[in-house]
Amino acid sequence: MATSTRSSLASFFLRLGRQVWVRAAIFTLVAIVVALAARFIGPLLPFSFSIDLAENSVDSLLQIIATAMLTASTFSVTAMVTAFSSATTMATPRSTQLLIADPTSQNAVSTFVGAFAYSLVGIVALSTGYYQSQGRTILFVATLVIIGIVVVTLLRWISHLATFGRMADVIDRVEKAATVALEVHAEAPTLGARPAVSPPGGGVDVHAAEVGYVTHVDVAGLNRLAREHDLEIHVRATPGRIADARTPLVSISGSVDDDLRAGVRRAFRVEHHRTYEQDPRFGVIALAEIGSRALSPGVNDPGTAIEVIAALQRVLTRGLRVRTSPEVESERVYVRAPRLEDLVNDAFRPLARDGASNIEVHLRLQKCLASLAASAPAEAEVFRAAARAAFERARGSLDRTDVQTLRTAVRAAWGR
Repeated sequence: MATSTRSSLASFFLRLGRQVWVRAAIFTLVAIVVALAARFIGPLLPFSFSIDLAENSVDSLLQIIATAMLTASTFSVTAMVTAFSSATTMATPRSTQLLIADPTSQNAVSTFVGAFAYSLVGIVALSTGYYQSQGRTILFVATLVIIGIVVVTLLRWISHLATFGRMADVIDRVEKAATVALEVHAEAPTLGARPAVSPPGGGVDVHAAEVGYVTHVDVAGLNRLAREHDLEIHVRATPGRIADARTPLVSISGSVDDDLRAGVRRAFRVEHHRTYEQDPRFGVIALAEIGSRALSPGVNDPGTAIEVIAALQRVLTRGLRVRTSPEVESERVYVRAPRLEDLVNDAFRPLARDGASNIEVHLRLQKCLASLAASAPAEAEVFRAAARAAFERARGSLDRTDVQTLRTAVRAAWGR
């Protein structure tokens, strides 16, 4: 139960930390505390700390900070929204959640909002006579520190904006998310449970309370329920699948009551949209979508599609290098692992289809598949099948000269 609770809490706080408002709220709270604490820090010091300040000097600084930070916050939010919109229209809407979770942009907005709140609180406190002479000096020093932090953050934010939301940046972010998810999947393809088997006849299906995508499965929690009720649980809706009337969450071999059904549903997170967390196919699909959009007649950017193929090659190569852990932590739970064939089809079928009439894309695609087959000899047939399917698509769309060029490249890549 402790393991299940820790897993759920870690997932909850991880997702919460990716929200912009959370970091902004924390920075704002810290800024307000610093502004109010200046009054009480002075008496606690073992020495007198005071600077002969000009009249209203601190108030003037705070006024400038308040005005500047309001403008900077508005500018930063506008830049973020513009980057989100650009990624949605130029790459894929599935990349937006990665841009929203960008720590640099979140820190920039949070710093500016926090500095704005600090200056407002300081101005109000000064106007009410809240600070004594030493408190005003400490507030002045704190203001200088805040100014330094704001300047450094602004410089980093301006540098970050040069690449934030651009095509190369989006591809890199999706590639990183896909790589992490695929490596985790390759290490524990069944999420620590037993490999799936056909559930025995007479099992009871438990469906989700509402239709949606499964984004997280608490396998340890399911195993705890199975132990408590002395039964076996067969997971049917793995992360990335949609739970509906046709696809139940689990099939249970044993007696099922309402409490058990509720416990099973709590072990699944069902949402309207897929996420990268436990879904190894989602990142691969997002990369393929970027390449497909680049190959659309309205965009016609085969160079981006070739970059996507290279990114997919890196993702799959790293996933194939991970050694699968044989350890089974949840002995009473059975989970079906995603097949390599599905991952390969998700990655390369859209590119082969939408780039069927582009010889450059297919030349790169054949070389990529041949390289992947060479890096994983045991799975080479999966990549050969994808290469044959891609060649057949291209042969129906290219002219005779390009078909001959592609055939020569295929023979060179595959050694035949």
